Amino acid sequence: MYAERVLSGMRPTGRLHLGHYHGVLKNWVKLQSEYPCLFFVADWHALTTNYDSPLVIEESVWDMVIDWLAAGVDPTQATIFIQSRVPEHAELHLLLSMMCPLGWLERVPTYKDQQEKLSDKDLSTYGFLGYPLLQSADILIYRADKVPVGEDQVPHVELTREIARRFNHLYGREPGFEDKAREAIKKLGRKRAKLYEELRTRFLQEGDEAAQEQAEALIDDSQSLSLGDRERLYGFLDGGGKMILAEPDAMLTEAARMPGLDGQKMSKSYGNTIFLREDAESVAKKVRTMQTDPARVRRNDPGDPEKCPVWQFHKIYTDSDTHAWVQQGCKSAGIGCLECKQPLLEAIQKEQDAMRERAQPYLDDPSLVRNIVADGNERARKLAQETMRDVRDAMGLGYS
Repeated sequence: MYAERVLSGMRPTGRLHLGHYHGVLKNWVKLQSEYPCLFFVADWHALTTNYDSPLVIEESVWDMVIDWLAAGVDPTQATIFIQSRVPEHAELHLLLSMMCPLGWLERVPTYKDQQEKLSDKDLSTYGFLGYPLLQSADILIYRADKVPVGEDQVPHVELTREIARRFNHLYGREPGFEDKAREAIKKLGRKRAKLYEELRTRFLQEGDEAAQEQAEALIDDSQSLSLGDRERLYGFLDGGGKMILAEPDAMLTEAARMPGLDGQKMSKSYGNTIFLREDAESVAKKVRTMQTDPARVRRNDPGDPEKCPVWQFHKIYTDSDTHAWVQQGCKSAGIGCLECKQPLLEAIQKEQDAMRERAQPYLDDPSLVRNIVADGNERARKLAQETMRDVRDAMGLGYS
């Protein structure tokens, strides 16, 4: 019913590092050339765990957007905006909270997990309990049908689907819905109307998903239908009411566990990161002092790449010929650890050089970044306002 649309966001909680690039930003760069994309600074989400120290959020917003641009996110292809500059997010979150069962939020897997991991913080707040619902509002406000997530975030998308389904069930049953749907069917024309009825029957009685997809394509292809009639026919097809909020699908991204300099997952809390756009001399020092296989005490001691953090970086940054060279040279003590690190360092520096070059115009003229975000805020808000008009009308708050 709605156009394909991808939505993803990132919390501004400090400098971005290579883990963010390989885990998220590379995928964004790929997606922006395939779909209409909205990428947002999730500053309200950052407050859920940093409400007592918001200064880091303020300091991180613009640097993070520059990191996105440096990584290759293109504002001519994707909409870049700040969550708190589109107040409709908060309005939809509030309205959804009126009909979201408390148990749905308490059962989100990351709720207790994050409380345990962040035990030094007081997270006994509604903001923390309700952040999955705010995530749902972020997605539903743009009727995004694709949400790129890792496997651990799939439950959040499933919650969003349940929220959309419940909302449509409660508020999509406009007075005389079935009669209006029947009138909309007639607008398809005699042949198409008959085919729609046949496909709907097959889907409702037999669960034929192919029939459902064919019926949806039939609706999409019809030029004679208003947006309201399209929504009614989609809802009627499912046996429900008018579809107001679109159910999103999780777009599973390949798990990219970027190793840190010590072999653990790269994380600022572990102090094992290489930051995006980090000074070249600092990067070189970090790579050259990386831990290696502890069995290689002396230069002529053979090693095992699988026990060496440097090898994990090679698997991400260097080619198969280099991999073979590392494997043979390490196991035979034919190469030393510094030799092993050199092609890796060159690959990282090449990647970082390109990022620094892309970032420089925005560092020279910060107004460029602010203009990009201002334009993105405006585009995002127009989409959000369209959704909210339908939501308010459905909930009896239109007062037109």
